[in-house]
Amino acid sequence: MALSIESLHIGMRVLHPRYGVGIVRSLTEHTADVAFDDAPRTLDPALADLASAEPTASLSGLEMPLANLIRDTAQAVVDALGLEKDESIVEGLATRWQRGTLVLQSADTSLQPKEVPLETFFHKIVMIRNNLRVLEQKVNASEKLSDADKFDLQQYITRCYGSLTTFNVFFKNKEEQFRTS
Repeated sequence: MALSIESLHIGMRVLHPRYGVGIVRSLTEHTADVAFDDAPRTLDPALADLASAEPTASLSGLEMPLANLIRDTAQAVVDALGLEKDESIVEGLATRWQRGTLVLQSADTSLQPKEVPLETFFHKIVMIRNNLRVLEQKVNASEKLSDADKFDLQQYITRCYGSLTTFNVFFKNKEEQFRTS
């Protein structure tokens, strides 16, 4: 059965009898731009005899890509059961620190130590780095600051990076570490 323009969506894989499998790149009211292996083509789905090249599911009049149905169903089950995604392995955190704990012990022994999962601590360090990068971009792009002010603020940002180099030991990849240059 040929597909109608309404049943297409961007990113959908379609099958044409002559051009083979392609991916829908854009849609207009009557045509679809499809990227085939040999060349991109603009087709009228009503005349082109396009068929879906991806699994689909139809439930009580609901038609959607099977991958979306499975993902949405799995997420609904996870939510209904109150399960959380296992985030025990954090990308970017060196393997030796995975599932570790940061213990903050006061000199006052009457106080309880504070334990923080290293994944949480690492996430906060990465957020500081990301926020410093945004701040650096905003300072450099500011039209209201003089060059001298930009230079001064850049020096403070550089010193912050320098202070944070202590935590480079947590990063798996050297290129993600803090640098002062």
